[in-house]
Amino acid sequence: MKKKNVVDNTIHFLVHNSFLFTVVTMCLVHLVLLGLSWMSGVMQMVYINTVSVTVYMLCILLCRFGHIMPVYISIIAEVSTYAVLSVLLIGWRCAPSGFLLSIVPIIIYFGCFLLKGWKRVFIALLLAYDFALFIALYFLFAKGEPAFVINEMYVHAFYIFTNFVMVFSVIFYNVIYIYSNEVELTNLEKQNVKLTADASKDALTGLLNRRGFLPLVNGYMNGKKQHHFCIAFFDIDNFKRINDSFGHDCGDEVLKHISKLVAREMHGCDICRWGGEEFVILMKDYDFEVAKHKMEYIRKFVESTPTIFYNKRIPATITIGLEERKEKYQDPEEIIKVADERMYYGKQHGKNIVIFADMIE
Repeated sequence: MKKKNVVDNTIHFLVHNSFLFTVVTMCLVHLVLLGLSWMSGVMQMVYINTVSVTVYMLCILLCRFGHIMPVYISIIAEVSTYAVLSVLLIGWRCAPSGFLLSIVPIIIYFGCFLLKGWKRVFIALLLAYDFALFIALYFLFAKGEPAFVINEMYVHAFYIFTNFVMVFSVIFYNVIYIYSNEVELTNLEKQNVKLTADASKDALTGLLNRRGFLPLVNGYMNGKKQHHFCIAFFDIDNFKRINDSFGHDCGDEVLKHISKLVAREMHGCDICRWGGEEFVILMKDYDFEVAKHKMEYIRKFVESTPTIFYNKRIPATITIGLEERKEKYQDPEEIIKVADERMYYGKQHGKNIVIFADMIE
């Protein structure tokens, strides 16, 4: 697991610093080529590679200051120029034209990052230019004699190193492209999960809203494995008076406070803010007698635990209507409506009370 995290962190770092990593790598590549040129005795190639190293050192500064487009152009221009001059000086056999193939992933990867919409046609044009230059060099110099004939050992060294750079480029940019896509896909999935959760939750209280709550009740009523359950519908008494007396900010605090109290005491139950100051509790696998005692406890608990708002104690009570799952209920809203009607009956008969069937019939 630790090794996996190290790999992930390394790739993550390279993805987010891919421009800088590219120019640093290309600077190192030309330092190696400079050394090979020096050992092979071709001083003109030493001078060319010195210029290339200087270009990439300037590109490192541009990357540090966020000027990426000039870096993109400089890479393509430098590689093209280097390929032409090195083929002329040390010949096709040393494979300097292979650098033209090594920048294909760079043209595509960075081009897609920098160019959007119709401007991406320039990526195709740059690829066509790169390939055309490669073909032109092949037909013009593949069978010709270079300006300098170097030792066969250095020919092989140039050839192997150039092809190594080409293979490394293809592998590296494919890896970071795949990783970037996976990260983007994972982020989209997380966003979708969050959006789905947000769509089913009340923003103020963090409780479920109707959209998230009703499918749960329907699942317990009509799913493959049905459950007995009880529904409690409660409303905060005289909530308008709280808003009018202390302001809507205070009203919001009362809503959040009572929501937290009920959620804490009804652990394992699904709680919904039905709308305004109305709430619904789904008590799965609750016996009706147990539910009655539990709701009476909740009523007393809310009554004895006022909201503290700017050092003021804001008392509040709730009226609760209670009903249990019965065969006659086919739809979630049917049973919720009965609990709502009982709550309303309680409002008309004194408030701060738990109402169930036996108290009405």
